[in-house]
Amino acid sequence: MKKKGLILALFIVVLAGLTWFALNLQDGQGASDARAFNFKIEDTNTVSKIVITDAFGQQFSLVKTNNSWTDLKGGCVSKTNVSLILEALNKIEFKGYLPQKSEKRFTELMASSHIKVEIFQDGEWTKTWYLGPATPDHYGQIMLLETADDGKSAAPVMMKLAGMNGLIDPRFFADPRQWACTEIMALQMEDIKSVKAKFQGEAYRNFELYNKGNRFRVTQNGKPLASLDTTNVFRYLQGFQKIHFEQKNFSLSDKQVDSVKKSQAFCMLEVKTTDERIALKMFRIKSKEVQRNEFGELVNMDMNSFWCLLPDGELVRCQYFVFNPLILGHVFFPAMEAQFPENLRSVNP
Repeated sequence: MKKKGLILALFIVVLAGLTWFALNLQDGQGASDARAFNFKIEDTNTVSKIVITDAFGQQFSLVKTNNSWTDLKGGCVSKTNVSLILEALNKIEFKGYLPQKSEKRFTELMASSHIKVEIFQDGEWTKTWYLGPATPDHYGQIMLLETADDGKSAAPVMMKLAGMNGLIDPRFFADPRQWACTEIMALQMEDIKSVKAKFQGEAYRNFELYNKGNRFRVTQNGKPLASLDTTNVFRYLQGFQKIHFEQKNFSLSDKQVDSVKKSQAFCMLEVKTTDERIALKMFRIKSKEVQRNEFGELVNMDMNSFWCLLPDGELVRCQYFVFNPLILGHVFFPAMEAQFPENLRSVNP
């Protein structure tokens, strides 16, 4: 009887020991797991610097000074793109573990190809994200974490953004052209003194607007229009408040850029304010397919975008959607159409 009691007591002790070991192992694994996917930045206001290095070794740094984000040299960067990154830092969440059989393969793949994102908070480096390929369902990203406290995780995990299905890495790029500010003009109506639009080969589209103390005059090739609606003048001038280009040049070589600059601009737009003169030259982009222009004519031109030469000599891509309200004077000043070819008038006499 004593022997059975001793065996039972021993069994209870062993069982308790195994239970204690299992619980401690589970706690340890839980802590390790948490460290492996603790990507989130709870308070993005503390983020002071972000360094992005792409898979090709190109690097771009974002720096916050006095609550304003710039590049490393203090240059302007896209606020929208910065917001998308800060959103990702805060909304990142664990999606799942990789299957054990594919863990090694993805670890090796990420070692050779990844986007590296170094995050600094209050001036100190705290975390680095390593973004690898998309998850199998393309609703997330395979990622690896490195922190100042715990070092680099042993294996990658699958992460996603809360409330979103999609890839994370498109928000993180190191090409400085994609970070460039796109603003061309942000003018208040009362500051605009004159606007001139001149079209090559289509003189009937030329117009000039003059503002002298809110007394407006609009001419067509130097001749005052027969009638002028001041309300339409206000509407027209308000269109200069937010003018951006679409994107930097990603497609033309230096030689091709020079060729465009030497070609004939289809329109030249000049705006004078109390402080500056802004002169833009616009160049058509040829299209392989026939498209209809703003007058409904069939042309071999891209009617969605065009090249624009900025005052600083840079060639950028712009959208007609943005600029048509500035260069199509007859929309706001219908008296211009009296000088248009008859087939281009909205209402034929």
